[in-house]
Amino acid sequence: MTEQNTHELKVYIGSQNPVKIACTALAFQQVFDGKVAFTFIGESVPSGVNDQPHDDDETYQGAYNRALELKRIFPDGSFFVGIEGGIEKTNGAMNAFAWIVVLSDDMIGKSRTATFQLPLQIDKMVEWGLELGDATDILFNDQNTKIKGGTVGQLTSGIIDRTEYYRHAVVLALIPFVNTQLYT
Repeated sequence: MTEQNTHELKVYIGSQNPVKIACTALAFQQVFDGKVAFTFIGESVPSGVNDQPHDDDETYQGAYNRALELKRIFPDGSFFVGIEGGIEKTNGAMNAFAWIVVLSDDMIGKSRTATFQLPLQIDKMVEWGLELGDATDILFNDQNTKIKGGTVGQLTSGIIDRTEYYRHAVVLALIPFVNTQLYT
């Protein structure tokens, strides 16, 4: 990064969800350790995939599409972050995870969160066509889970909330940007 401390670099996040903006801000601040000033801007952009992606490839594509669309429509940005949550049946169980893609003018970083098994009740509701967040709201008699602790927050009783769950993967997606000599 050559523009350190000269001005704030704009980081566009492909969502207006406060969780996705917060996890991105936390990760960037941690990775760049205060040496770079950032402005974080959440913008809703289409993923180009189903509202509830049902496999690894579709989920990755949604994150990539969001980052690429941000880069296309906001040329003043320095970083473009796509975050897409998905589900996938593996070994007979429905699992949840997310992909994170970070783009700059000349680099890409990508990472996937940890995976966790969903309860059968959520599995069935998702198979009936509900999005994971809506199924979680129904099961836990809550509202707007996806802009709060998320499914992971509900299932871990808040030990890991959605912001923390995504933050780790955003940090990992930033590896190429702080180790450019190894990735160019």
